[in-house]
Amino acid sequence: MNRNTLVEQIKAKKSFLCVGLDTEKTRIPKHLLNDPDPVFSFNKAIIDATADFVVAYKPNTAFYEVNGSEGWLSLEKTIDYLNKNYPDIFIIADAKRGDIGNTSTNYARAFFETLNVDAVTVAPYMGHDSVQPFLAFSGKWVVLLALTSNSGSSDFQYFADKGGETLYKTVIQRAVSWAGPDQLMFVVGATHPEELAAIRALIPDYFLLVPGVGAQGGDLTAVSKAGLNSQCGLIVNSSRAIIYASDGVDFAEKAALESQKIQQQMLLELTTAGII
Repeated sequence: MNRNTLVEQIKAKKSFLCVGLDTEKTRIPKHLLNDPDPVFSFNKAIIDATADFVVAYKPNTAFYEVNGSEGWLSLEKTIDYLNKNYPDIFIIADAKRGDIGNTSTNYARAFFETLNVDAVTVAPYMGHDSVQPFLAFSGKWVVLLALTSNSGSSDFQYFADKGGETLYKTVIQRAVSWAGPDQLMFVVGATHPEELAAIRALIPDYFLLVPGVGAQGGDLTAVSKAGLNSQCGLIVNSSRAIIYASDGVDFAEKAALESQKIQQQMLLELTTAGII
């Protein structure tokens, strides 16, 4: 998916919502547990119920890898289902890979060729040669960790050099020399709205993937005010608040209602900003 298609989807659906498919077997409604693949059955139902309000899905690979080969198969089936049935929805593999050389190349091939996702999250700690193999794939995206929403983000990301420049800003400034806004996005946590505004000023044209809205306490209005640009430029993720809105037989319907509620808030933000 290219940038123009993504922007068109945002305007058509009046939404910049991403749903995180962080599916845990222990939280799947009990009536699904006798299915041949309960994780896929759950994901499929969530996808079908929420797709009208969503521009992206983000399966976190850890929730699949923990189940071994069975989990990886669930992930493959989920991505294949999205590609076949919802080809205009952006698929982000939240894998947070980061290595060098052939290892990084094979990580990139695993996600872009074998799984056929649109984007993968990458950790920049090892530098340019850990990211470049992912950027070598035409039409695919790197979502680079910049400023995360976890409490431990202050351990390293706010370190400043002698000139006072913080590490996360240095990462962004270096990374924009590696790829343009048609291939590179940045992760910026929703719990840092003031920093989000500074980052938007630093990179006005790049998309930002913003986790932390919902269960982690991020505020959509604050995020929108700080991060929207003329083409939206935001993908805001919500996971648990949507997919676990109910643990009963109505789980998909409740997920749809939560997604629609956020989409309506996003419609207001997009309208206020003059984007639609």
